[in-house]
Amino acid sequence: MLKLNIISEDKGSKARTGIFETDHGIVETPIFMPVGTQGTVKAVNQFLLENEIKAQIVLSNTYHLYLRPGTDVLESAGGLHKFMNWNKPILTDSGGYQVFSLAELRKLRENGVEFKSHLDGSKHFFSPEKVIQIQRSIGSDIMMVLDECSPYPCDYDYAKKSTELTSKWAVMNKVAFENSSSKYGHKQFLFGIIQGSVYKDLRRKSLNDLLEVGFDSYAIGGLAVGEPVEQMYDIVDFLTDLMPVDMPRYLMGVGRPENLLESISLGVDMFDCVMPTRNARNAYIFTWNGTLSMRNAKYKKDFKPLDENCDCYTCRNYSRAYLRHLFVADEILALELASIHNLYFYLDLVSKSREQIKLGNFNNWKKSIIKQISIKN
Repeated sequence: MLKLNIISEDKGSKARTGIFETDHGIVETPIFMPVGTQGTVKAVNQFLLENEIKAQIVLSNTYHLYLRPGTDVLESAGGLHKFMNWNKPILTDSGGYQVFSLAELRKLRENGVEFKSHLDGSKHFFSPEKVIQIQRSIGSDIMMVLDECSPYPCDYDYAKKSTELTSKWAVMNKVAFENSSSKYGHKQFLFGIIQGSVYKDLRRKSLNDLLEVGFDSYAIGGLAVGEPVEQMYDIVDFLTDLMPVDMPRYLMGVGRPENLLESISLGVDMFDCVMPTRNARNAYIFTWNGTLSMRNAKYKKDFKPLDENCDCYTCRNYSRAYLRHLFVADEILALELASIHNLYFYLDLVSKSREQIKLGNFNNWKKSIIKQISIKN
């Protein structure tokens, strides 16, 4: 198991701080993982990611790395850590979500899924065993099982069959994991993924099935796929009461800053989402005083930093007027400076959350901060 050493717990919520350790370093929780789908966090180089943004762990994707550059290249390089020059932990999603988002290009089978590459239309097959093999070649510190992410909305019968398939694949994932070993000498952990759509009995059954198989920790999948946010929080609250206390709890693909804060209060420890970098590339900036749309003409002569309460590289060195100019002029630097800021904001948000949890004041702080950061400017 991947043990979470709990350091402190909030008095007014289920929020907690802790640390877990991998061979590539220690991770403090709650933590946000920048998404580096193809072995890179878009528009941000690894030096800034580590030294300026203070990322402790990043996420990459099995599906994308399998298609490009391919496992032969990754193995020749000595694994993804060496290939991308990143010496801290890496988590790899199994690629299940990406495959299942290709609804028109895939065929689901009992032993895996056949799909066509979004790059060139070539046919491929992902089985649980194949996904473990690929992640061994990648060399990620935390590997995810192949699962089926059911769409929203879906009826109960579909969700039930999907959950049963995920449970069946979980066993196959675990056997393949135990029958293989790390290619690069460091320990790899395997997380199970809880599915079941919005149906609590299916979520409970999915978790119990995974616990029976036994994984290093567990993730909540299949949320933030279109369901009302209050329904998402209700499922998360339900599951964190049932998930093991001494393992990190990972909520996959979530989300906006307020989603992180609410989910931390419900006992979640790990997050990932493309939102900070995707929004940055579209000129939307997260700040402690709300969201800025940097193409807005009102920033044309605004020489204040993006966020006067932020100490990131972008805010220390450049003004709103300059960043707006870069976006209007379609300059590549705009994407880098905005991405640095948004990622710094997310990492700062979870860092401040850890501080408030240690003070026992997280729930009160969360309520005031959500009002503050939800303003549209």
